[in-house]
Amino acid sequence: MALIESTESSNRLEGIVTTHDRIKDIVLRSSSPRSRSEQEIAGYRDALQDIHENWEMMDINTSLIKELHKTIYRFLPVEGGEWKKTENVILERYMDGTMRVRFQPVSVEDTPLAMENLVLAYQDAINSGKEPLIVIPLSILDLLCIHPFSDGNGRIARLLTLLMLYKAGYQVGKFISLERIFEETKRSYYQTLEASSTGWHEGDHDIVPWTTFFWGVMIAAYKEFEERAGSIKRDYGSKTEMIRQAVERKRDSFSISEIVDECPGISRPMIKYVLGRMQDEGKIRSTGVGRGAKWVKV
Repeated sequence: MALIESTESSNRLEGIVTTHDRIKDIVLRSSSPRSRSEQEIAGYRDALQDIHENWEMMDINTSLIKELHKTIYRFLPVEGGEWKKTENVILERYMDGTMRVRFQPVSVEDTPLAMENLVLAYQDAINSGKEPLIVIPLSILDLLCIHPFSDGNGRIARLLTLLMLYKAGYQVGKFISLERIFEETKRSYYQTLEASSTGWHEGDHDIVPWTTFFWGVMIAAYKEFEERAGSIKRDYGSKTEMIRQAVERKRDSFSISEIVDECPGISRPMIKYVLGRMQDEGKIRSTGVGRGAKWVKV
């Protein structure tokens, strides 16, 4: 579940989308991508799975960062894994089509040295015993302010976040998608990044907005993990409660298949029965009929 949600949310934050069923096919069944969006999604899947499976053997350095970028571009005609060759800016687009410059990153010329310094600063801080939950968000902030690649910087930042947390002993991302929480709070995600990047070039930036937001994401992830682990601990005698909790976690419309994914060991007929009970109670309603039907909370 975490792999599916992380792949879907991290790409959707960048406007890269396909259907939920296609995401599941690409992540779980390694289906061949059919479009450019699916090519980018498949590349992210491979990088994410690599981190999930091999994080203990991964040394965080510039070569690894380039390799992760190359992986997310492996299905695209554009070559990944190289620092940007043209100047880039971080833009904010409004609904009326107008744009503004949110941040001016490090120049092309200064990017290689800035990335080397970032990695050295991270390694020195971790090796000297600094608190990882301060070092990690500040390293990610620096990465996003450098903006080392022409494209894919946000996805690389989220992959590195997961890897750095795993190495620091915070492995909740194996079970709860941090990327989904970032997406669900994307307004605060972007606002706090902008607030903490102001004055970054001069070393006069305020780290509090971004670090506070980051810690909030971690707390939310662990709370959700406790809820899910608690459901499992109560054994499957509480199947109804597991289904109800899965529904409560939904923020948008959902299908029966999504609840099936979240409630392993519970049959589809049982889930349909509980959803029917919740509909009778006025807590949810169906927006269609048949296998394609969606449900929404009232």
